[in-house]
Amino acid sequence: MKTALVVVALFLIVVCGVSAQEAGIRTIPFDTISGGFRAIPIAVDNMKPATSDPLTADDSLLMQYVVRVLQHDLDFYADFELIPLDPFYLETYELTELTVGGWKRLGADYVVKLEGHFPGSNMKVSWKLFDTRSLREIADGDFDYHRQFWRLMAHDIANQIVQEMTGDPGIFRTKIVYVKKIGQAKELFMADYDGANEKQLTHNKSLNVSPAFSPDAEEVYFTSYKDGRPQLYRVDVNTGEEKKIGDFPGSVTAPSISPDGKKIACVLSKDGNHEIYVLDLEGRIIKRVTRHPAIESSPTWSPDGRYIAYSSDRTGSPQVYISDADGIDTRRLTFAGGYNDSPLWSHRGDRITFVSRTPRGRFDLASIDTSGYDYRIMTQVGTNENPHFSPDGKHIIFSSTRLSEGDIYTMDLSGRNQRRLTSEGICSNPAWGPLPRR
Repeated sequence: MKTALVVVALFLIVVCGVSAQEAGIRTIPFDTISGGFRAIPIAVDNMKPATSDPLTADDSLLMQYVVRVLQHDLDFYADFELIPLDPFYLETYELTELTVGGWKRLGADYVVKLEGHFPGSNMKVSWKLFDTRSLREIADGDFDYHRQFWRLMAHDIANQIVQEMTGDPGIFRTKIVYVKKIGQAKELFMADYDGANEKQLTHNKSLNVSPAFSPDAEEVYFTSYKDGRPQLYRVDVNTGEEKKIGDFPGSVTAPSISPDGKKIACVLSKDGNHEIYVLDLEGRIIKRVTRHPAIESSPTWSPDGRYIAYSSDRTGSPQVYISDADGIDTRRLTFAGGYNDSPLWSHRGDRITFVSRTPRGRFDLASIDTSGYDYRIMTQVGTNENPHFSPDGKHIIFSSTRLSEGDIYTMDLSGRNQRRLTSEGICSNPAWGPLPRR
């Protein structure tokens, strides 16, 4: 019976020109699709002293802190599954520590072993990665930082392990930016990818929304109502200095920075209608992308900068469209869902994530291949909005009302491993910054 349904659906696509979404192919929750993926079981052992020198209580705590952050990083990463240490196992077999083979019996295919010592005001950590199946060491590294930078050290160890095991750069030094409600105002805040080291960026006591990092992560572009109407600004993340970018009648909203960092796609209403424009970094118009009486919004660049996806209500309700960057060739991407908005292009260029009103009437995050096939629903609880990809394309940050009026969450590209990042109930509009430049 299932085979017959698939054949009918394919017939509709090929013969009748019906899209895969309309034919119902894979319009099912993302997290029920495994695609044969198996997360790599990995463990992080407790850190041992590298020398017989006595440790202070602070030294011992720093060793524990590094291990905890490293465990969190690897557990967060989409390709890995963290295997925890089992105290009952140690107690049963009267063990004080686990060998590489012991970690294999707990289910880990790989284990990270750590040694630390404290020369002067520094903390030095050596790590080794073992394959528990062959019992061989397959990678190692050393870090020597001032002890106050222990968190950065843990992130760098995790980044190095990810690089060794997957060939991809780790994301654990990246930043996020988001909007937080402070009284009647909405201000921009920045934090590490895991929510640590939060820092307020704007202090103008106005409404500041739609943040977007510059490619070097040194500036954040955003829309602010500080002058009474929504206009485009940028803020230096180090100094907090704000600068207005251009000045247009009407509104300037939804900035999206091009991959080369030289252009800004945004929505201008200067001619009485909301259209997509491309500006230079000082707010001068380079080109107008759309010309339609409908409302166009939420532009997002393809990774190569050749295309712009956006939402438009030209068919009666918002749907996602793709145009080349000149606006000449335009095609509709989404058909499933009566309301599709806020598209975001993945860094790998193969998928677009967006907000979709599902048949239950709830706003969820959905994802679709850029060919228009493989529509997937990724969330199932609360109202979910403002999706943004991590720079490796394997994770998504978003806002949700599932447990509050609004908080920031992350999840894997598959829709699994959904985690709450903030807990104040006053956060929204997250964006994920790029990989730090070396």
